[in-house]
Amino acid sequence: MLSLLGTLDVRAQETVEPLPTPYQVAWQEMETYAFIHYGLNTYTDKEWGYGDADPKVFSPQKLDCEQWVRVLQKGGMKGVILTAKHHDGFCLWPSKYTDYNITASPFRGGKGDLVRELYEACKKYGMKFGLYLSPWDRHQATYGTPAYVEYYNRQLEELLTQYGPLFEIWFDGANGGDGWYGGANEKRNIDRGTYYNFPNLFQKVRKYQPQTIIFSDGGPGCRWVGNEDGFAGETNWAFLRGKEVYPGYPKYQELPNGHADGYQWTAAECDVSIRPGWFYHDQENDKVKTPETLREIYYKSVGRNATMLLNVPVNKDGLISAVDSIHLVTFAEMIRRDFQHNLVESGRLQKRDFVEGGVPCQEIICKLRGKQTLNCLMLGEDIATGQRVNRFTVEYKTKKGWLPIVCKEEMTTVGYKRIIRFENIQTKQLRIVLRSRKGAPFINKVGGYLVNN
Repeated sequence: MLSLLGTLDVRAQETVEPLPTPYQVAWQEMETYAFIHYGLNTYTDKEWGYGDADPKVFSPQKLDCEQWVRVLQKGGMKGVILTAKHHDGFCLWPSKYTDYNITASPFRGGKGDLVRELYEACKKYGMKFGLYLSPWDRHQATYGTPAYVEYYNRQLEELLTQYGPLFEIWFDGANGGDGWYGGANEKRNIDRGTYYNFPNLFQKVRKYQPQTIIFSDGGPGCRWVGNEDGFAGETNWAFLRGKEVYPGYPKYQELPNGHADGYQWTAAECDVSIRPGWFYHDQENDKVKTPETLREIYYKSVGRNATMLLNVPVNKDGLISAVDSIHLVTFAEMIRRDFQHNLVESGRLQKRDFVEGGVPCQEIICKLRGKQTLNCLMLGEDIATGQRVNRFTVEYKTKKGWLPIVCKEEMTTVGYKRIIRFENIQTKQLRIVLRSRKGAPFINKVGGYLVNN
């Protein structure tokens, strides 16, 4: 989605822990990918199904997973995560552990497997594929007992072993409450931190799919950003104090920023829906987020050291609606235009390391392609060697000397990518001064742009 950037050294000489795995680095480099919420809720007009809906309502007439993938790719998405089972317990694959699955519906004459159809479409078009398997199940009579945990493990194994490589798997933090539970129609509460034995589930994922990024509030692969607006904190560390954070973590206010003193690399994922709801509702057709709104979300997610997970719900026909498609594709074109022309002249970046007040610092002088007007700066750390920067300043050269840019955001952390916008300036040179949390700062990407603010 972004053009090539000015590049400094290939790799820092030292690493600063905690460090990401190569899989976590590749995951963050995807930047934008999609969610698909689809199931019985689409036809019952609900967000959280109670678990008692008749599978026969699931009867799309035009379902085409290849249409989904084509639309998402044109919208700049690099992968897609499907809600294989939401809180209502209905499975979009023919699970042999429950009859509350897609084979109980009229879809494909009772022989359907939507997980496989989307996997095959992703494989055909080169799109990465991921799955969401809700731990909470409002349908199963055994929910809240050890028997359900075993049931959930068996379903997880089905998904991990039957549908090729997964780039991410989602463990939702919404767990326990009222439900149908086999007709009990009652409220059941569980200890979110211990009931499912998440360490065992994570070990199972690593056994069958070691490359898969595990999402939950506490990762370990990536974490919830703490809101569903799509915004990461202006200060955003890719670290957590891992052992104290679990799915359903009550201190979610900490998640937009991470833990500066964390010892587990768990970068933030910003989940947000293109519509007010996560599932499709006819009454929301005039409330689809505009391309301009999606662009703002990109700046405040990917541009703040996170990834952007955009939900694009499938409609009752089994297709991505036209208005969603148009807005998504227009958004992708806006981002492409914003970052099409890097005004920093490649190869003309000067770096100087120094220590100030006992803090490792780095100064970068960026020469532009002659005198330019710009209002946007992109910085990137080589996260394979760690995240280091905790504060930076930006100045531009004038006839009166160096002046600071006027920016309304905190200039603190950088990480994989940090994008800041500021008032228009004209200059031939920028000066960036970086202060480090620990270890010498190391920026390996710099870009300057003129965007439509």
